[in-house]
Amino acid sequence: MTSKTILITGAAGGFGKGAAIGMARNGHKIIATVHVSSQVTPLREEVAALGLSDMIRVERLDLTDPYDLRQAIKWNFDILWNNAGMGEAGPVWEIPLDLVRKNYEVNVFLPLQLTQGVVQRWVREGKAHGKKVVFTSSMGGLFTPANWGTYVSTKHALEAFAEAMQQELAAYGVKVQTINPGAYYTGYNETMADNPFRWLDDEVNFTKRADLRKGFDDFFATPEGRMDAQEMIDSMIEVVPADEGKFRNVMPKAIEDMLKEHQLQAWDNQI
Repeated sequence: MTSKTILITGAAGGFGKGAAIGMARNGHKIIATVHVSSQVTPLREEVAALGLSDMIRVERLDLTDPYDLRQAIKWNFDILWNNAGMGEAGPVWEIPLDLVRKNYEVNVFLPLQLTQGVVQRWVREGKAHGKKVVFTSSMGGLFTPANWGTYVSTKHALEAFAEAMQQELAAYGVKVQTINPGAYYTGYNETMADNPFRWLDDEVNFTKRADLRKGFDDFFATPEGRMDAQEMIDSMIEVVPADEGKFRNVMPKAIEDMLKEHQLQAWDNQI
């Protein structure tokens, strides 16, 4: 595999940070971007302590900031990895619509805006062949558990955009992939599970706070709710820079098997 330059959004922690370090150690140049300015210096210092300052460049990229976005589109890189995201959980029949819109803005519209700018520049400059776009989707991009519908619907949307782009950009030589992690323990899902409790009100809503909390806690207490994130990071380190591979990359294998079974059962699902 030739050395690549890879732009990663959402690299302040979790999968993005772990994979950035791993790919840099494998000889790839990384532009690791973080959402807020206060995350820049700590990550730069950590990169320096690891002896990777010549391989990892840390920049702020707030996708809601048009100046950040305009600057990032001009950077030179081979792979765009749309990894940043956030999640709103809770019952979709009660969740405030402004929170749904915000989740789509962060997870769908802003990554699409960045991707359009980057890909159109590649094509315009005649540099598209051999480039790649990767989206961090989710196991939730392929099924919908109760009380996670808002977040996973954004990932369903990403799946559709990625599948369309794979076909649309093939003629230009741009490859498109998704990565679909299971419920690995990075703190992301756990923080998402806290979000409904800032609006859920036992005096207003039909869904009771204690019942929702118990459902989340019961899930996170299972082995499937607390998988070691390093397994996913190790896979990302190999998948993201690769010239060949599957369009959709689900980890672990047990989750891939579960999703396939779920999709088969959907044809017989009764009302």
